[in-house]
Amino acid sequence: MAVDVFVADEQAAAPVELERWGALARAVLESRGIRGDAEVSLLFVDEGAIAALNERFLARSGPTDVLAFPVEDDPIAPGRFPDVGGTGPGSEVEEEPPLLLGDVVVCPAVAERNAKERSVPYDDEIALLVVHGLLHLLGMDHEAEAEAEAMEALERQLLEAFHRSP
Repeated sequence: MAVDVFVADEQAAAPVELERWGALARAVLESRGIRGDAEVSLLFVDEGAIAALNERFLARSGPTDVLAFPVEDDPIAPGRFPDVGGTGPGSEVEEEPPLLLGDVVVCPAVAERNAKERSVPYDDEIALLVVHGLLHLLGMDHEAEAEAEAMEALERQLLEAFHRSP
């Protein structure tokens, strides 16, 4: 089974090619060894929505370009998937629930400003943010310099492989 990437555009400030960014996310995740029944959400939101998330979850004010919300490693408690372990309907379910990786939230308005400031195409900035967010879902971080260097190198590699023409 392919990785399920749920993509939604909940903003109107800048154009977003949902199929393109969903395909990029799928390719990146599969290249990192995510296979089978796995799910991730990729949301494009306006500045107000991302500012609210930034404040609520990171205690930082104002909009940012990308946020990642990995699903914690807590296993799903047995007994209610929806009725696994019971004696009623669904008690014979043998499937494992999907691997829920989490959500990546991108703000195209901030990405558009960043692209202009860095003199890069808007699509390249969106691609970078999608890849960056996905790597956070997979456990990478950039708090320490060595981690940041490793993450940036992998971002460049993934963008070269799946976004830019060689």
